[in-house]
Amino acid sequence: MITKVISSTQNPFIKELVLLKDKSRARKKSGLFLIEGAREIGLALKGGYHLDTILFYPELFSETDLDQLVKDFVNRIEVSKDVYQKLAHRDTTEGVLAVAKHKVHALESVILNSKTPLILVAEAPEKPGNIGAILRTADAANVDLVIIANPKTDLYNPNIIRSSVGCVFTNQIAMGSTSEIIAFLKEKQIPIYCAALQASENYHTQDFTKATALVVGTEATGLSPEWLHAATQNIIIPMQGEIDSMNVSVAAGILIFEAVRQRLMSN
Repeated sequence: MITKVISSTQNPFIKELVLLKDKSRARKKSGLFLIEGAREIGLALKGGYHLDTILFYPELFSETDLDQLVKDFVNRIEVSKDVYQKLAHRDTTEGVLAVAKHKVHALESVILNSKTPLILVAEAPEKPGNIGAILRTADAANVDLVIIANPKTDLYNPNIIRSSVGCVFTNQIAMGSTSEIIAFLKEKQIPIYCAALQASENYHTQDFTKATALVVGTEATGLSPEWLHAATQNIIIPMQGEIDSMNVSVAAGILIFEAVRQRLMSN
């Protein structure tokens, strides 16, 4: 297999990849993004993502390692230490990067194989770390679908890929406006449980063994009124301390695994 070599950080192709790393606009315009790390690349392949190019720094990641990671033909580029460091996002490096193509995340593309799907909806999450943590939890719980309402952050932001430990590739993810998502859930006859303070019941008193959409908002503003009006039931996680809310990814994890617990107990 032919391997190209690039040693200059001034190479036009490398400059394009730097833009992909740093600029959401470049990722959206090209439909491409960077993946860093062997585990993340492996999960992207498992999740059905198409790799356009693999770049590797041979002192950290050999061609033999590459052969084990990527079985199919992919453009290969060997890069110098300077080039790799220019492209790498992490402080701790593995020596391998991939250029991959976006997936479509439209609601129309969603496939629900379960008759009782467990869906997590996060409205307007902004912090990549929170989004990554939510996706990691969703993967651990084998959630059927994660929906991001009114997205504020590019899904292929390197910080989301890093904080999700590649679970951005293993979850089925859709995006849309709040009104579009509510219409989608109602059309599918999926009950909506909104994490909110108003008119709420304790989350563990609800039946999550049937089709369930768990909806969480930001810590600062909570959910928009549109969600609260559409809810089958508002739910609350009882607080024992002085505060009345918690980190959105933590709240999502508590709700998701209560649903998982109920489903395991009912089997």
